Amino acid sequence: MKTIIEPFRIKSVEPIRLTTRAERRALLQAAHWNLFALRSEDVTIDLLTDSGTSAMSARQWAALMLGDESYAGSPSFYRFEAAVKALMPFKHVIPTHQGRAAEAILCSLIGGAGRVIPSNTHFDTTRGNIEASGAQALDLLLAEGRDPASRHPFKGNIDLARLQALLEERGVEVPAVMLTVTNNAGGGQPVSLQNIHATAELAHRYGKPLIIDGCRFAENAYFIKLRERGQQGRAVADIVRDMFCVADGMTMSAKKDAFANIGGWLALNDDGLAQRARERLILTEGFPTYGGLAGRDLEAIAQGLAEVIDEDYLRYRLRTNEYILERLRALGVPVMEPSGGHAVFVDARAFLDHIPPLQYPGQALAVALYEYGGIRSCEIGSVMFGRQSDGGERPAMMDLVRLAMPRRVYTQAHADYVVEVFGEIVASRRELRGLKIVEQPQRLRHFTARFEPL
Repeated sequence: MKTIIEPFRIKSVEPIRLTTRAERRALLQAAHWNLFALRSEDVTIDLLTDSGTSAMSARQWAALMLGDESYAGSPSFYRFEAAVKALMPFKHVIPTHQGRAAEAILCSLIGGAGRVIPSNTHFDTTRGNIEASGAQALDLLLAEGRDPASRHPFKGNIDLARLQALLEERGVEVPAVMLTVTNNAGGGQPVSLQNIHATAELAHRYGKPLIIDGCRFAENAYFIKLRERGQQGRAVADIVRDMFCVADGMTMSAKKDAFANIGGWLALNDDGLAQRARERLILTEGFPTYGGLAGRDLEAIAQGLAEVIDEDYLRYRLRTNEYILERLRALGVPVMEPSGGHAVFVDARAFLDHIPPLQYPGQALAVALYEYGGIRSCEIGSVMFGRQSDGGERPAMMDLVRLAMPRRVYTQAHADYVVEVFGEIVASRRELRGLKIVEQPQRLRHFTARFEPL
């Protein structure tokens, strides 16, 4: 059949509070035009993030009852560890309460002043943890990945020529090479298996480990199956193993492609580095067999890893975003193409070309989506990435608005509603104005900054 239905039935529901536009205007003002400051109960469709917002399955809820809360040596840890190693064959698996904790531990060990850590594109917390250590976070994204209109099938690829030049010229400063799959800041675009293997070969040639930020590994693997020559007949699980078998470690937020509401891990092959990571873990997270998580969370992650590689689910997951993208494009809304795995990314800089980048067109569009229809989204642009480590500011590579779809939460009717709200904004987009920042923290300002309309 042409219609791809949700491959699940709904067993439990929660109500959505419907608000008026006048109410939403007042709520925006009270939140200082920062959507992170809204109460979730005041949001109609919440597309702020797909992190930790998934609906757990009946089997995951059942798995919670198996959780063993022993401080050390819990059987829940060993089930979790086995589930991770079944897909990612690393020697050491170290649980953390979420992905940024794994990043913080890793960066405290390999970062530091005078060092530079390259990636295709570092996302916000990765960049923040690298810079907090004193190191430089360097993005080496393929040129096509910086062009929202490009139809390149793997726009998340790292630029191998630029990576080689960096390793040749500044190799002594590089403690590791990173890859983010899929590339969140670049529109949820995938990285090809060929690019992953070539990056590993290049890193190893210069004596550097490859660390994969694997938050959306299953979506990336399914893109490889669909788009990369010679991969169509392979099982997603086998492609996942092939992605990680050449890496030396990974960071992971289980709040993404493990269907969990909390959790993550750091996985490593180096015995010495793993020992130092566990010592750091005990200081900041907890004993190495729980790492800041309850046993029930470890059980939910283990079950989620078994479910996320289901190809019926992945087909539906990718098609949901493709469906929204096609309908937005029909309205004349410029979007990052092709569609990403976890979200649709709107090119706010092109859509609101009357608003300069440093008046934050992405934030302006995100604010309008909430005012017009109660939709909460996330700016990925000059608010998130415009502030520099020296305190200055420059436009980000792109100004995007991310519509991140929580896994197994919304239906096609919700998707149609999102498109309808965009239709209202299209008719009046020239009336939208930019914003200015009136208060901000030193790092990761998008979470707590306060704005005022211009």
